[in-house]
Amino acid sequence: MSLLVNCPNCGPREIPELRCAGESTSRPKTTPTVRELNTYVYFRRNEWGVQKEWWFCRSCEDWFLAERDTYSNDVKRTWHPEPAA
Repeated sequence: MSLLVNCPNCGPREIPELRCAGESTSRPKTTPTVRELNTYVYFRRNEWGVQKEWWFCRSCEDWFLAERDTYSNDVKRTWHPEPAA
């Protein structure tokens, strides 16, 4: 059986219909240092446990956030991000 992820628009979808784009991180301030920008672009925690990730659904072509346990691959919840202010 394939892993199912609940798209907020389409409902449960199998992995071939989705793409995990990696861990969600906070953007650096408006004028980041080279070190801050480098960390934001290239480094991720990559730890076991629950983390927030960006996902893309190929069916509805929508981006959403998911909370996934990287140890068990269990997706706890999915939601659309808040609009930027």
